[in-house]
Amino acid sequence: MNASFLRVPQRCRPLIHTTPRLFLRFKQPTIFCRPISLPAAPVDLRLRCTEFDQTGHIKRSSGEILKSEFCQHHSLMPRDLRTIDTRSCNQKPSLLVRPEAILINMGYMRALLKSDMVVVFDSFGTTDSYNQSMFMHDLQERLRSQNDQLPYEFKALEAIFIAVTTSLQSELEALEIPVNRLLSDLEGLVDLEEGVNRDRLRDLLQLSKKLSKFEYDVISVRDAIEDVLEHDEDLAAMYLTAKKSGNPREADDHEEVELLLESYLKQTEEIVNVATRLISNLRSTEDVVQLHLDLSRNALMWFDIRLTMITLSTSIIGAYGALFGMNLRNYFEDDPFAFGLVSGAALLTGAAAFLGSLRRLRVLARIRS
Repeated sequence: MNASFLRVPQRCRPLIHTTPRLFLRFKQPTIFCRPISLPAAPVDLRLRCTEFDQTGHIKRSSGEILKSEFCQHHSLMPRDLRTIDTRSCNQKPSLLVRPEAILINMGYMRALLKSDMVVVFDSFGTTDSYNQSMFMHDLQERLRSQNDQLPYEFKALEAIFIAVTTSLQSELEALEIPVNRLLSDLEGLVDLEEGVNRDRLRDLLQLSKKLSKFEYDVISVRDAIEDVLEHDEDLAAMYLTAKKSGNPREADDHEEVELLLESYLKQTEEIVNVATRLISNLRSTEDVVQLHLDLSRNALMWFDIRLTMITLSTSIIGAYGALFGMNLRNYFEDDPFAFGLVSGAALLTGAAAFLGSLRRLRVLARIRS
C-alpha cells in the first residue's frame, strides 16, 4: 500500500499540533494535608520491679518484664495494672485483693504480695530514694525473721504500712515546724499591719498549699484502708498462705489482718487530725491577716476621699482668686472692704463645699453599713 494514502491531510490533523504551547501548560493542584498528631511518648509495655522469694532473698533486682507476661504469671487482668502504674505520680492510693495476690499502691509504694513472693515496683522518680532503700532493707529483715508468727504476705504488708506511715510522719514533721514558727511570729507581732510583709504572706500561702496537698494524700491512704476493712470477703481473701495450703478462711474469720489494718488506720487518723489542726490554724491566721489588710485598705480609701474633698474646697477658693486676678476693671479696686468680703465669701464657699461633701460621705457610709 502506498504510504501517501496513510498521510493525514493538513486540515484533519489534531489540534494539539497547532495549539500554542501556552495552552498546554496547566497548574498542578495544591494538595492540603492535615497534620497527624503523634503520641507524645511510646506506650511502655514493660514493668521494672524487684522480686523477693519466700526466704527474703532478692531474685531479681530492678529487672524488666513484659506486662502481658506479668499478668499471665500472676493471674492478673490487664486492668489490675492500673493500680501499680509506675508512670503516674498522682494516682489515688488503693489496696486491691485478688484470688492469688494483693496489689498495693500507697504513696511512693507500689507492690504485689503473694504467699511466697513479693514484687516491689520501681516508682517513677523514686528509684534511688532514701525511703525506698530503707524499705528494701526492712522488708528483707522481716521476711527472713522466724520469730514473727504472721503469714508471709502479712509480714510484707506490715513492712509496707510501716514505710508509708513513717514517710507520712516525717513529711508532717517537716511541715509542722515551719508552720508553728510562722504562726508564733505572727501572733507575737505588736503591730500586725507593719509586721505582715510580702515574704511572710508568700510563706503563708506556700505552707497552706503544701498542707492541703498533704492532708489529701493522708486522707486517701486512710480511705483505702477503711474501704478494705468494710468488706469481710476481702479481709478473708487476704490470707493467701492459708488459701494456698487448702484451708481458706471464712468470711468472718479475719481477726489478725483486721487488727493489723486497724492499728495503721489509727496512725493515719492521728496524722490526719494533726494536719487538719494545722490547716485550721493557718486559715484562722489568714482570716486575721485578711481582716487587717482590709482595714488598712479601707483607711487608705477614706484618706483618699478626704484628700479629694479638701482639694475640691481649695479649688473653689482658688476660683475666686483666678476670677478677680484677671487684669480687667471690676470697680472693686478702690473699695476698702472688697478684699475682706471676697476672701470671706471664698472661704465660706469652700467650707460649705467641704461640709456638704463630708455630710454626704457619712450618709453613704451609714447606708453601706
